Amino acid sequence: MVFKNILNTLILLTALTVFSQENLYKSLTIPDNLRQNANAVIRFNDMNISIKSANEMFIAKKRIVTVLNKEGNDNIDAYVHYDNNVKINELQVLVYNQYGALIKKVRKKDFKDVSAVDGGTLYSDSRVKYLEYTPITYPYTIEFICETVTSNTAFIPSFIPVDDYFVGLETSKYTINYPETITVRTKEKNFESFELNKETLSYSIKYKVKSIEAIKPEAYSPAFFDIAPKVLLTLKQFTLEGVYAEVDDWNSFGNWMYHDLIKDTYDLPESTIRMIQNLVKDEQNDIDKARKIYQYVQDKVRYISVQVGIGGWKPFNASEVDKLGYGDCKALTNYTRSLLQAVGVDSNYSVVYAGKSQRSIEGDFAAMQGNHVILNIPQENEENIWLECTSQKLPFGFIGDFTDDRDVLVITPEGGKIAHTKKYSVEENIQNIKGNYSISNDGAIDAKVNVNSKGIQYDNKYWLETETERDLDIHYKTRWKYINSISVSHMNIENNKNDVEFKEDVVFRASNYSKIVGNRMLLTLNALNRNTHVPDRYRTRKQPLKIKRGFIDIDEVEIKLPANYKVESMPKGMLVENKFGSYKADVEVKDENTLIYKRKFVINDGEFPKEDYTGFRNFYKEVSKMDNAKVALIKN
Repeated sequence: MVFKNILNTLILLTALTVFSQENLYKSLTIPDNLRQNANAVIRFNDMNISIKSANEMFIAKKRIVTVLNKEGNDNIDAYVHYDNNVKINELQVLVYNQYGALIKKVRKKDFKDVSAVDGGTLYSDSRVKYLEYTPITYPYTIEFICETVTSNTAFIPSFIPVDDYFVGLETSKYTINYPETITVRTKEKNFESFELNKETLSYSIKYKVKSIEAIKPEAYSPAFFDIAPKVLLTLKQFTLEGVYAEVDDWNSFGNWMYHDLIKDTYDLPESTIRMIQNLVKDEQNDIDKARKIYQYVQDKVRYISVQVGIGGWKPFNASEVDKLGYGDCKALTNYTRSLLQAVGVDSNYSVVYAGKSQRSIEGDFAAMQGNHVILNIPQENEENIWLECTSQKLPFGFIGDFTDDRDVLVITPEGGKIAHTKKYSVEENIQNIKGNYSISNDGAIDAKVNVNSKGIQYDNKYWLETETERDLDIHYKTRWKYINSISVSHMNIENNKNDVEFKEDVVFRASNYSKIVGNRMLLTLNALNRNTHVPDRYRTRKQPLKIKRGFIDIDEVEIKLPANYKVESMPKGMLVENKFGSYKADVEVKDENTLIYKRKFVINDGEFPKEDYTGFRNFYKEVSKMDNAKVALIKN
């Protein structure tokens, strides 16, 4: 009788498991709250990591995702990277219709197989197999099953339940098993609003998360990786392309990188050393030497990525770059450092997360991080100098929004340390406009404008130096898109790399700029730098307000009025000041036919609670309104 009850229980549990599994393939079983704002819903995600030793790791994945609409196709994530050190043991996809019926099987041989790098890479052994599937109807469900084995254990996949906006989650599980000889370190982030189940056993860690609603992107919010829940994992003992490491912190991590990956690559030929020493022999200080060497590198080399085996992480030897004249970020940074070293200027290879989002290296979690390399020139009692060695255009010491204002890993002979890159202050990110325009009796505008940009505002424009005349014409018509039928007759740009200033001189004309009604003319004062941006409105803001980079715009414009008109009325001085910035605009009468329009618009960077977003949006609305202030003219 007892046996029969146990048997019945087992049968019932098996039936429930099968029933539950089948429900994951049916789109109608998705809870309503997970459908809300979702293009796709992850029904079940299970990742199992098995560490056999410091140089052997198995990764097994099973992911079931229901795609609700066309935009959700990007969230299938049915792909796997492989190379000479990553082998694919199992790979398949099962496709189900909205009712849970199996409609297609895709085996390993049917996956698309392509290089995993872009056209800027000369050669790489990194490849990717991915599913190419065109659905007939929506919704549909994909089950992705994959197992790989690798000898590289430097990168342990993170537990990231949801990795994109507009994606809901039912259940996600993660397990890592490891031997007694291995130590696993973890860091859990952004689970304050979610229930994270964690189970720690002997040589095994398990995580589980359920029911995460889709996150909608919001303007002026932190980057997705800063708000999404995740668990970072790394090993104390690991292997990278056959190179063993044992690290506890950033100091030991940097020590390993320097001595095992970088140190033996400083092998400039003696002829190059003599040449570079002769090149800077007349320079009076280290900064001037570095500036001249940076220009030499920009003139000599170009960026081309080469990533094969350990070369994906270890820089090319300096002698190879010297001979070939190209390299990737690691190679070119390393080459520049070698040249500086040859003339006695200290510099440090530095690992960074590049991109406009200002992502920082996790300062309290020593692990393989970053996607780019730059050069650090330390300065005693002054701000450090940072060099982007892949660019042939950037001025010396200017890194722009690609690597600004974030924590990076600086590699020194003594070890690694976390440092912060250049932050461009509000006062540095300045644009000055000096201009004049005249209005004809029929409302046409003839304008001359000089624009001088610095800091991040320089970064937004220096690329114009290499644009064609046609593209420049399109650019300026887009910049002043609020003026109809604009015709640009003159364009001159100057890139002052020594002072890091970008200057623009533009002359344009447009008919019907002013509105004529009877014997009156309405003239919008701000013709040269009108704010048309108003941040999006959110009924229920979810994320904090983050303004990554502040700026200052200062305008002074002389306005010649039409000969047959005089001023009937004009706006009084306009002033708004708050925590987000300030706006001030005045119009002065120079003489009966001339006005002087002055404007200063400031936006402060910083992080603010979500409740402040409405005030920030209202500030921009007010600026936009004031930028449309008009003078009423009447015929003489």
